[in-house]
Amino acid sequence: MARPFRFAVNMLTPGSAAEWREKCRRAEALGYDVILVPDHLGMPAPFPSLVAAAEATERPRLGTFVLNAGFWNPALLAREVATTDQLTGGRLELGLGTGYVKEEHDTAGLPFGSPRERVDHLERTVTELDRLLTDPDHAPRPAQAPRPPLLLGGNGPRMLRLAARHADIAAFTGASTDEQGVLRLLSPAVLEERMAVYHRFAADRETPAELNYLAQVVAVGADRRAKAREVASYAPALTEDEVLELPALLAGTVKDIADQIRGHRERFGFTYFTVLEPALEEFAPVMEELRGT
Repeated sequence: MARPFRFAVNMLTPGSAAEWREKCRRAEALGYDVILVPDHLGMPAPFPSLVAAAEATERPRLGTFVLNAGFWNPALLAREVATTDQLTGGRLELGLGTGYVKEEHDTAGLPFGSPRERVDHLERTVTELDRLLTDPDHAPRPAQAPRPPLLLGGNGPRMLRLAARHADIAAFTGASTDEQGVLRLLSPAVLEERMAVYHRFAADRETPAELNYLAQVVAVGADRRAKAREVASYAPALTEDEVLELPALLAGTVKDIADQIRGHRERFGFTYFTVLEPALEEFAPVMEELRGT
């Protein structure tokens, strides 16, 4: 039986305490299962934002989507994670990635490293977090045992192997980025190939991971082909029909989009979908259409 859907919104815009809490309450009222915060300069700081979200809400899970491992020392991160899990009542989901925007590291005065070095650091971070957060003598202790659920995001072979070994949630952007953070969408065929590689790495898991996908564009009521042409700059090598097959673009009527999401679950296995904050209100009727399916 297919895993039920979950839906998250990734909050991107800073604001006052009152604005933040109201936005989180609105996400809860609209039915989102998870409220997420990214880890980019110029956007809300993840951990205090999640604590404030917990104070304003009762039901949603709360997560990082995703922490830039290059910004964090594992021991200090373990303290932040455990404290935040306690202060959110055990609602934390920890998302980690390598980081991909060199300019942000330069601004922060931190080394960026080669792709190999960034994955090496993420792997060390994951291993050390597992050790620290599951150690009964570590203080502070997380509220969840043995630790908060771990989400790992990426597309390369080493990242897919790491996610297969360690992640409770495996996240896919369906895109690659250059050092400046410019996004290029993968073709449906390449995305399928990436999923196949992940499943080979994860073949020995006792419990399958939840599979997450970040939808880049949500356009309820829009003409699908017109919208595909609008996002063509992010997929210069793809045909219009290929763009329409991607989970990155959700466009059409509410029923159309619900059918697209069901199709993506069938084809790729995605059951946990994240949308960006600008789609907070727009995506809500789609969630309602999909509830219970």
